[in-house]
Amino acid sequence: MRTALLQSSGRPGSVEGNLKVLDEAAGRAAAAGAALLAAPEMFLTGYAIGDDIARLGEAADGESADAIAEIASRHGVAIAYGYPERAGGSVFNSAQLISADGTRLANYRKTHLFGCFERDHFKPGEQPVVQAELAGLTVGLMICYDVEFPENVRAHALAGTDLLLVPTAQMHPFQFVAESLVPVRAWENQMYVAYVNRVGREGEFDFVGLSTLAGPDGVARARAGRGEEVVFADAEPALLAASRAANPYLTDRRPGLYGSLV
Repeated sequence: MRTALLQSSGRPGSVEGNLKVLDEAAGRAAAAGAALLAAPEMFLTGYAIGDDIARLGEAADGESADAIAEIASRHGVAIAYGYPERAGGSVFNSAQLISADGTRLANYRKTHLFGCFERDHFKPGEQPVVQAELAGLTVGLMICYDVEFPENVRAHALAGTDLLLVPTAQMHPFQFVAESLVPVRAWENQMYVAYVNRVGREGEFDFVGLSTLAGPDGVARARAGRGEEVVFADAEPALLAASRAANPYLTDRRPGLYGSLV
């Protein structure tokens, strides 16, 4: 499945502006034959927007979800994007996957909040594994800091995730996560990991870009630079099957030894 990674911070504070950026990127993705377009963490509104996070938060089935469903169906490409989800009196840092026909497939709430900024503005999610079927692959959702916890990614591997989408807001000086940790997560869990980042300075944060799609062999199939761009790579079921046969980490596990982890 050809996957497009939209490395951009969009237009922080402007939902309308970000929908336009997403629409343009979806057109580029479709023209390149991609079945899926993935956008960064909090792409709908911007990340470092302070109290506007709560003001711009929407329900998972809100107006912006409808607008993105229309974009997806018009271009014939599935879209995953980050946004602030308002539910009752709480706001979650969420990511949603919408199919190429505009159907809402999955919604995930970030389980591990990073730093005081996120803890001040969001409530953590409680469901670690959220998945959907897309183009013959089991696609999982996770957000940024979540992927730095090996237990989180292993839970996805044990649940059968083939392609893990990780919208992110990775900032300086933690670029080693994109450069080194993400390919290792893909290798040790025998899955594809698509890590799609914001870029440039936003408020107090300097986002490093370096979006990547890493394969189960630990090789980056695509690697963005430090600027705004769309990069493409393929998630291939045949390679996934061959790699899992050659590297049987999941079947060679000895769970009885790991009780102390929980």
